[in-house]
Amino acid sequence: MNFRLSLFAALLFSAAASAAPDGPSLIKQGEYLAVAADCTACHTTSEQQPFAGGKAIASPVGEIIATNITPSKRDGIGNYSEQQFADALRKGVRADGAQLYPAMPYTAYATFTDSDIHALYAYFMQGVQPVDHASPETHLPFPLSIRFSMRFWNMLFLNPPGYQPDSSRSASWNRGRYLVEGAAHCSTCHTPRGFLMQEQQADAFTGAVVGSWYAPNVTGNPVSGIGSWSQQDLATYLRTGHLAGKAQAAGSMAEAISHSFQHLTDDDINAMAEYILSVPDRHTPATGASRFGQGQPYQNLSAFRGEAFTTPVADEGARLYSANCASCHGSSGQGSKDGYYPSLFNNSATALAHPQNTIATILFGVERNTAAGKVFMPPFGNQPNAINSLNDHQVATLSNWLLQHYGNNTAAVTPEQVAEVRRGGPVSPLVMLAQVGVAGGVVLLLVVLGVVLYRRRTR
Repeated sequence: MNFRLSLFAALLFSAAASAAPDGPSLIKQGEYLAVAADCTACHTTSEQQPFAGGKAIASPVGEIIATNITPSKRDGIGNYSEQQFADALRKGVRADGAQLYPAMPYTAYATFTDSDIHALYAYFMQGVQPVDHASPETHLPFPLSIRFSMRFWNMLFLNPPGYQPDSSRSASWNRGRYLVEGAAHCSTCHTPRGFLMQEQQADAFTGAVVGSWYAPNVTGNPVSGIGSWSQQDLATYLRTGHLAGKAQAAGSMAEAISHSFQHLTDDDINAMAEYILSVPDRHTPATGASRFGQGQPYQNLSAFRGEAFTTPVADEGARLYSANCASCHGSSGQGSKDGYYPSLFNNSATALAHPQNTIATILFGVERNTAAGKVFMPPFGNQPNAINSLNDHQVATLSNWLLQHYGNNTAAVTPEQVAEVRRGGPVSPLVMLAQVGVAGGVVLLLVVLGVVLYRRRTR
């Protein structure tokens, strides 16, 4: 009898616990995971309305609009059950059954465990203020506008939900892998994509174009990757976005550090660094010059000193550099003594085989906010706050001059490349080919129908 009463009491306690609202510690855990996942980078347009959506995310197939993920019952996810929330995060399926586009990195979030999904759900439903603000609809070109087609894409490229630890590795390595491949979704930027925009896992973390920027090789390769860095070097970079004499974060990496990585615990940052440095580069030999040791000091003031600005000179790149860059980076590209303005030689931005980051930095500038302070370089590409707008030809001339003297002198930039970066990066041929494929299928269907009708008539 006592056993039955105890069992009944336990069942009542269990039911009450499941019906009770989630506690502050669980909500705090969910908030930490949302920061690790950098949800705000895409879903926050205004700091006054966090997670209210509306931001346009550039992709090779067109702009994708981030949705409202506040608990608004009218415009957000306030009516989502926990299972629907989990399906959106890990399977890319909205509550109404429509497919999400993988610009929302559900291929990485599939790694989330059930307990972390539960914590995230608690945070977004109880720790985020609802905002009644409808986001614009995403309109991709046909046939990608048919969201149903993503089901076939998911069948090919989406892994089953959950995380399987590697028992042969340390707990910190497994924690780093869980964060890097899951919440931090590092692979979605640093892994090259195939024809169908899928990540090419055989070349994981070896570098890829991301809109106007290039996410470089971050494998343990000591030449093409960051294998020459210590674990402490990488941890410092992830916290601050700056590693003296080697690299500084800009573009979406600066956003990730400002909004996400700098707020993670030391243990998690060190675990991520441990895992990333263990990732191999299976195809690129560790030979040649590292991107962290190229270039040297150089200046050529004599090419234009005493000349009017409108007078053609032998070294137009030197004049553009002096007029726009030298006041911060030094007359010889040496940077400032305190490192706030980095050296332009021994700098990964100017030494990559892909000159995209040199171009994008000139066009869009750099903005990064960390506990170490704010880092800002103004844009020169005709943005609203640009201090001196340079046209495509001028940006190409300046870029080539920087690469020739301070970085990878085998790289070359054309005005057409600058225009492409200014527009948001290269466009995937997938849209055009898909349209051609659909048109070809329609033509083939019409031909088949015509043959059938002709045979019926001749009979």
